[in-house]
Amino acid sequence: MRDSVQRSAQGSAARPVRVMFVCHGNICRSPMAEFLLKDMVEKRGIADHFAIESAATTSEELGNPVYPGTRKRLAEEGISVEGKTAKRLRSADYDDFDLFIGMDSENMRDMGRIFGSDPDGKVYKMLEFAGVERDVADPWYTGDFDATYDDIHAGCIGLLSWLGY
Repeated sequence: MRDSVQRSAQGSAARPVRVMFVCHGNICRSPMAEFLLKDMVEKRGIADHFAIESAATTSEELGNPVYPGTRKRLAEEGISVEGKTAKRLRSADYDDFDLFIGMDSENMRDMGRIFGSDPDGKVYKMLEFAGVERDVADPWYTGDFDATYDDIHAGCIGLLSWLGY
């Protein structure tokens, strides 16, 4: 899967690489990753090479806006999340995206439950791209949006490198 995603990312006429970030409620970590990566690819002039979204593994926060701590931390970087509301990951999404990036072990288990399996090797844990095996801590519980931002930033840098950017 990695080779086909990398070829797609680098091909001049190829379709965009479709990335779905996933967390529990889609109000803290996954939207932080979504909008941070969107900002990074925009600044690099490669936004047209990507389609980036985020979703939740649960329905607890459906329709709710991005959590204030995430909005505040991203605003410090000049990044807006205007209009984003939580949505749920669906089994049908598996065919529509190239990569699913979960924030923690629970998200990985939940994606396995939602998808049933990962025959195409599309599911990854965020910090794998940063060369780290731990979870991205949930700031809903820790209150530390700076640490979460740092982890997600490292993961996004690693993801872009992994894709050849």
